[in-house]
Amino acid sequence: MLDFAQRFGQQNADGTYEFDAARQGTIVGLLPVGCLIGALVAGQLADRLGRRLAISLSAFWACIGNVIEISSQTSWVQFAVGRLVTGCSIGALSVVVPMYQSESSPAILRSLLVSLYQLFITLGIWTSYMVDWGTSEMTTTASWRIPNGLGFLWSLILGLGILILPESPRHAYRVGRVDEARNTIARLAGVDPEHGSVHDQITEIRVKLDEEKASGKAQWHEIFTGPRMLYRTLLGVVLQAGQQLTGANFFFYYGTTVFRSTGLSNSYVTQIILGTVNVVCTIFALYIVQKVGRRKALIVGAAWMMVCFFIYGFVGHYALDSVNPLNTPQAGSALIVFSCLAIAAFATTWGPLVWAVVAELYPSRYRAPCMALATASNWFWNFMISFFTRFITDAIDYFYGFVFAGCCAALIAIVYFFVIETKDRSLEEIDTMYLLHVSPIKSAHWDGSKVPEGVTANSLHEEEHVVV
Repeated sequence: MLDFAQRFGQQNADGTYEFDAARQGTIVGLLPVGCLIGALVAGQLADRLGRRLAISLSAFWACIGNVIEISSQTSWVQFAVGRLVTGCSIGALSVVVPMYQSESSPAILRSLLVSLYQLFITLGIWTSYMVDWGTSEMTTTASWRIPNGLGFLWSLILGLGILILPESPRHAYRVGRVDEARNTIARLAGVDPEHGSVHDQITEIRVKLDEEKASGKAQWHEIFTGPRMLYRTLLGVVLQAGQQLTGANFFFYYGTTVFRSTGLSNSYVTQIILGTVNVVCTIFALYIVQKVGRRKALIVGAAWMMVCFFIYGFVGHYALDSVNPLNTPQAGSALIVFSCLAIAAFATTWGPLVWAVVAELYPSRYRAPCMALATASNWFWNFMISFFTRFITDAIDYFYGFVFAGCCAALIAIVYFFVIETKDRSLEEIDTMYLLHVSPIKSAHWDGSKVPEGVTANSLHEEEHVVV
């Protein structure tokens, strides 16, 4: 997009335009900075306004950011600020949307529906790549204003469309709208409000809410001091950080640069290749999350990406001719193949599954602030990777892959020893598993029907305070 480079880039002595590392890193990095801010405030917003209105307000906020971006003339700072404002919306939505989905979904469909969140993210990214390709030959401001302006349209559709959907039944029940919660559960399940399954879910919600009320009003520090909350809060933060540290976004942010070094110079073709792999594999992930379970999928996915990054690092550093990549076509082909395989592993496992695991990790009393903190961790590392990757690769080139390989190895151990298998379990049952210190390694075979009579979250809470 020549017009974009001429307006916001820096002119070289030969008349060409480019973005130096600092300017590129700032424009790219301010989006995840905004996402970090939005994620941190989203918890309070969701609790005060409700999940539905919080989604609507956040979507309309994105419209403001889009206007700032597309109204930029020659100031790259204004464009970057627009990305910061848009990022605040994206960050808030990344907290509230999975929260709304998890609280509204039947247990057997929850992982599938929350994973659809990731699928439509990848579809949106792929669509943006296609639009970029379609406008790439334009010589006017339309080449970059059309792709950015379309974001305004999608935000408007989401902001208005969410208003015709019901409120999360769990939030509705918490604020005293019991009949609304009952009717929503029945409507989403396609049954009568007096159906037995609806009664069972309402009873589970009521019991958990009564236990929480007995503990008094929740204070912010309880996400660290509540029963098993330090464990769960830190686990959510680590898993969301891990989603970034698997290294997949390295390819999405800088894939065009990597592929150019192998001789594939058309950046739009590169984006479409990576985006297509991402979408297709995320569709396949919908089957995996329903059939395989969380733990196995996350462990296999991390191991798969670790192998890909080791090969990527060795081939890129030792086999590729960095001066003239066309002299080593086999090495270039290997980099492309293993880049795509790493993205495939991410898209089928860590991409969609982390959102599902974190959304079901916390009790409703602490869900909003804990999800906000965990998602903020995701966006923090997203920013770190987007801003510093150019500087790191300039210093250590393809050895950067070893950093991500090491992170993937650590994530294998973290999932194996600390993440409970929650497939097909209700949010209330998952809460009980954590409170009872169910072993993550044996959690897939845990039988909830054998919980000792009289054991509740409140009794366990009191028990922990006695021990302390």
